[in-house]
Amino acid sequence: MDRQRRNLLRTAGGLGMLAMLAAAGVITPGLARAAADRRPFEAKTLEDALVALGAVEPEDSASIVIAAPEVAENGALVPVGVTSGLAGTEQIAVLVDRNRVPVAANFTLPEGTLAEVQTRIKMAEKSNVYALVRADGKFYVARREVRVTVGGCG
Repeated sequence: MDRQRRNLLRTAGGLGMLAMLAAAGVITPGLARAAADRRPFEAKTLEDALVALGAVEPEDSASIVIAAPEVAENGALVPVGVTSGLAGTEQIAVLVDRNRVPVAANFTLPEGTLAEVQTRIKMAEKSNVYALVRADGKFYVARREVRVTVGGCG
C-alpha cells in the first residue's frame, strides 16, 4: 500500500511540474514533438510506409503475435495488441494496408522493455493488419485479417 502511495505522489508531482512549466511557457507542445519522425505517417501506400520505416523486405516471423478481433464491430475503435518473442526488439509498428494512412501506430522500445504493446486503431474496411518488428537491426512481420462491420476512417 505504501509503495502505491509513493508512486501516486511521485507521478502527481511530476505532472504538476510539467503543468507548471507548460503554463510558464518553458515547454511548448511543438518542443515536445520536435524529435518525432512524421515520414511513416505521411505515406499513402503500404510499400511507401515500409520504405519510410526502413523495412523494404521484412521476413515473416512466427515469434510475433497479433491480438485483434476477427470481426470488429466498429472500425473507429479496433483493439490491437502485438507481442514480440524476438530477442532485442527495438521497434513495433502497426500497419493497415487498406487505410488512407497505412501506419496506425509506431512504438520505439528502450532496451530491456517487455516487447508488448496495446493500442486501438481505426480501420476503414476489411483489411490485413501487419505487425512490423525491428529486432537487432532486422525487420520481421506478421499479419492478421480483420473484418470491419462499421467503417471508422470515412
